Amino acid sequence: MKIKQLISLVVFLTCLVVLGSSGQKGAETGNSPQHVSLYDRVMKSGKIRAAYTIYPPGCFKDESGKLKGVFVETLEEAAKNLGLTVEWTEEVGRAAQIEGLENDRYDMIGSAVWANPERAKFATLSSPLYYSPFYIYARKNDPKFNENMRVTAFNSPDVRIAMVAGSTAEAIAKAQFPNATRVALPRMTDHGVSFLDATNNKADIIIMEKSQAMKLLESNPGTIVNIKPNAPLRVIGNCYMFKRNELEFQNMLNSEINDLLTSGFVERQLEKYPNSQLRIAPPYWQD
Repeated sequence: MKIKQLISLVVFLTCLVVLGSSGQKGAETGNSPQHVSLYDRVMKSGKIRAAYTIYPPGCFKDESGKLKGVFVETLEEAAKNLGLTVEWTEEVGRAAQIEGLENDRYDMIGSAVWANPERAKFATLSSPLYYSPFYIYARKNDPKFNENMRVTAFNSPDVRIAMVAGSTAEAIAKAQFPNATRVALPRMTDHGVSFLDATNNKADIIIMEKSQAMKLLESNPGTIVNIKPNAPLRVIGNCYMFKRNELEFQNMLNSEINDLLTSGFVERQLEKYPNSQLRIAPPYWQD
């Protein structure tokens, strides 16, 4: 009787081991959710789900509400060349762009995104379509600032720089003028408020992308001047943005961007919409 009981116990324990190992194997293989790459998802569906942020000349709406702009039309042309279509899913604020990518609400940001360390850390950026020049602006006729100043002179606690927290301007100021006094407004604040800080003497200078400064000067003429108009403080690439670790999609899109740059397609779009953006230099020398 004892021997039979012992045999039964051994059989029972063996069954438990077999069932446990097969269950674990199943969990490690077919039963666990597998990552589908952005490339595979796009190629299978035949479409790119793109969110956008309004910022001319890359993306804006015409009188009928249709999306236009250099980035919009370049992405649609790239998709057509790849046998794909673009589905413009939603308008999104800059602060929420990466969150939407992480949550798979859309595949990419199809409008212009400035390449900075913050975005490079949390997302993948394409090759740029063009560059935005950033300049230093000060109040008109302020005797402390003039074109002959050396850039290093701005790196002083006596210089107050107006900015919005988390902005590209803040990243530039931290990197190039770490000793300056930063007059930072909360994230999501309109950049026009930061502009007014400079004009109302709450700050001394402001670092701005040229087209943005030109737009603000239209409604506030003669308030600030470009201190060094012939020497941009920084030029920053305007890119598409998508989720991290999507190398296949990045390679495919960058190949199309290069083709559309060298064929002159991007340049033709830039000529359609007057702007202050800097062009991408060709990757070769030609006499």
